[in-house]
Parts: sequence; C-alpha cells; structure tokens
Amino acid sequence: MSSSEIERTLVRLVHEIIEKNDGAQDLGLVGIRSRGVFLAQRIGQRIGRIEKVSVPVGSLDITAYRDDLSPLAKPVVQKTDIGFPITGKKIILVDDILYTGRTTRAALEALFRQGRPKQVQLCVLIDRGHRELPVEATFVGRKVQTTHEERIELLLREVDESEKVLLMEKVS
Repeated sequence: MSSSEIERTLVRLVHEIIEKNDGAQDLGLVGIRSRGVFLAQRIGQRIGRIEKVSVPVGSLDITAYRDDLSPLAKPVVQKTDIGFPITGKKIILVDDILYTGRTTRAALEALFRQGRPKQVQLCVLIDRGHRELPVEATFVGRKVQTTHEERIELLLREVDESEKVLLMEKVS
C-alpha cells in the first residue's frame, strides 16, 4: 500500500471504530509489537482529534505467548507497556497483518494477563486470510488473499536461516 492508501485506510478505520463504539468513552488501544504499536499510536491520535479526548495507547509483547516458535529459536522478549488499567475498558487490539490467527491468540493471552477488559475488538491494516484458528477482525483496512504458493513462500521467509536449514534437511 502506498502512504496515501494507508492514510485513507487509517481514516476509514478510525471512523469505523468511533461509530461502532459510540465515541471514545472507555476506549483503549493496545498495539501488538512491533508494527501494531505504530498503527495504534496513529489511530489513537486521530480518534483524539475527532472526539476531543485523549485515548490511551499501550504496547503488548507477545513473544512469550507464541505457540509457533521453534524450540531452537532464541526470541527477544520486549517490554509490554500498556500504561493504563484495561479492566472494564473496551480494548482495540491493533496489528498490521492478520494471517493465521496465531499472533492474535497469543496477544489475547498476553492481554488477559494484564486485566479483564469489558470487550476486545481486533483492528488490522491487512487481512491475508488462511486462518489456522477461528479469529476474525472487527475492523479491517484491506483484504489481500494470498495463494497457497505465496503462503509457503511467506512461511519460509519468516523463519531465520538456522531454522530454514533444518526445514530443508527434514524435507530432503
């Protein structure tokens, strides 16, 4: 997406969020590290300008909650910094891409460790399809279906080089 397409998409998402939630009362945004945090901040600023209120924005690291990391991987756990109580709030969980649903599952688990929100809604910039879990976004910027071949290529690109060697050895 070009920067102008992203900008238009964010404006639309902001208006959808405000409309579905009858304003910004009791609303909190939590971005999934790393690109979801940047999107949550941008969405929060725009909601604040429209609704004339400050919408709290936090960040959530889900590394410790992933179920799809290799046992050989040495993940770097970053800081979760929500900075506001989520209990009783409507939380918009923000990420850049929704794909298999595993990131969202991990994010929900990490989020509920922080408190018990009144409601959780998922906002993604791009929905690529190919779910492995029953996860659906409340707010979607754009749907971009991938083919099976593109999915395999993406999966290979996501693993680091040491894991790629192990995968190749198992396949051969």
